[in-house]
Amino acid sequence: MIRIDLNSDLGESFGAYTLGEDRELLSVLTSANVACGFHAGDPTVMRKTVAAARKLGVGIGAHPGYPDLQGFGRREMKMTPQESADFVSYQLGALYAFVRAEGGELQHVKPHGALYNTGCTDPALAEAIVRTVRAFSRELIILAPKKSCFYDAAEALQQPFAAEFFADRAYEPDGSLVSRSKAGSVIADPEICCARVLRMVQSGTVECMDGSVIPMECVSVCIHGDNAHALEVAKAIRKMLEDHHIILRRMGDMA
Repeated sequence: MIRIDLNSDLGESFGAYTLGEDRELLSVLTSANVACGFHAGDPTVMRKTVAAARKLGVGIGAHPGYPDLQGFGRREMKMTPQESADFVSYQLGALYAFVRAEGGELQHVKPHGALYNTGCTDPALAEAIVRTVRAFSRELIILAPKKSCFYDAAEALQQPFAAEFFADRAYEPDGSLVSRSKAGSVIADPEICCARVLRMVQSGTVECMDGSVIPMECVSVCIHGDNAHALEVAKAIRKMLEDHHIILRRMGDMA
C-alpha cells in the first residue's frame, strides 16, 4: 500500500499583494508549508493561512527563509550557520503562535529558497538548522531531499525526516534542482508533472534534465504554490494518484 503526502508553499501573499491560489490549493493538499513573514507573508496572511489549513485538516509546517522580501528569499545571504538558525528559530516561534491560537500543532519544517538549497549542500548550516528545530520540538519533521545534508543532520541528531520530491522542478544528475535561471527548470505542464510523480512513486527514479535517470526516494510531493499553474498541476496529480489507488496522507500521519 503506497501512501504519499502532497505539499505546497503557501501564505506568500503580503499586504495588498496576492500570490498564489491558497484557498483552492488547500482543498487539494495534505500538507502546507506556511511562509513566516521573512521571505514572504505577513502576520495577517499567516493567521488566515493557518486557520484555513486547520479547517480542512491539512498538516501545517513552517517555511522559514532568509530575511529577503525583495528577493523572495531566493538569494543566498552571507550569514554564519548559527545566525541563519536563529532566523529559523524566530520564524518558528512566530508561526507557532498562530498555530496554537487555532488549537493546532506544527507538523514539519521546510526551509525556503536559498536557505533550503544551501542547507542541502552545507553540512554546518544543515546541522545548525536541524539542531535549532530539535531544541524547539523533537517531533517536528524536517522536509527536504533524501540526498542532502538536511537528511544527514536529521539522522545524526535523531530528528524525524521526510524525503521530498518536486513535481514541477527539473533535476540535475547529482539530484539537485536545476537553477531557475535555466530554461526548462520549472515545469508547468500537468501531464508531464503527473508522469514524473507516477514514475517516482512506482519505480523510485526521475529523469534528469540531461536525459539521465537517477534514483529518487519520496514521502512527500511538492508543487510550488507561486507557480502560475500550481492549482491545475496539484489537481491533476491528486487525481492521478487516486486513480492509481495511491493513498494521500499527511506526512505526520505516516509511520
